[in-house]
Amino acid sequence: MTDALMHVASLHAHYGLSHVIHGVNLEIKPGETVALMGRNGMGKTTLIKCLMGLLPASSGAIRLRGQDIKSLATHSLARRGIAYVPEGRGIFQNLSVKENLLLAARAGFEGRMEWTYDRVLDVFPRLKERLAHGGQQLSGGEQQMLSIGRALLTNPDLLILDEATEGLAPLIARDIWSIIGIVKKSGISSLIVDKNFSALAKISNRSVVMVKGAVVFDDVPTKLIEQPKELKTWLGI
Repeated sequence: MTDALMHVASLHAHYGLSHVIHGVNLEIKPGETVALMGRNGMGKTTLIKCLMGLLPASSGAIRLRGQDIKSLATHSLARRGIAYVPEGRGIFQNLSVKENLLLAARAGFEGRMEWTYDRVLDVFPRLKERLAHGGQQLSGGEQQMLSIGRALLTNPDLLILDEATEGLAPLIARDIWSIIGIVKKSGISSLIVDKNFSALAKISNRSVVMVKGAVVFDDVPTKLIEQPKELKTWLGI
């Protein structure tokens, strides 16, 4: 019996007739930070959509705490402790920062309330200065902070971040990586997609690399660093 929080086995998915996910196996253990990497178009976001119930899997298994969740709707997955920060951030543009945060605030799957409104504002001082601002008035970096802060207010067991720092200025990206470090120390499991291999290698427990919809590497980051030829082929590094 696996001790994984999330266990994915032999997962396949299609867009119409296009076979995009090919037998993916993936485990995320409690408190573990997993980096999901690969060039553009290799299936990372599609895999995440399957995990979040946004795209039905064609076959295979997705289990959370040992229970089958493959057929559950996205809102049911959120209630079971999975929080998702999508590539487009998905904040409500017509709501204020405060409203975006408060609408998400609730106890976690087992009633935990480690992440409160006040704690999120302590971790994200930029948001505290902009509580009355509408979502459309924020910079890209501030929107990403808001999206992460809103996800944390659901007190998740697993946080999924798609393109954690894409398009952000270096200083803002540094702040996001610092926040991800705080999340890791809090004991929340994470699945993180980003193109910054160096930052991912420093913060993740495991690196998972996808090529053409399949996992070609799953091990500790140091093992990947020791394979420069594969790094260049798989990631362009």
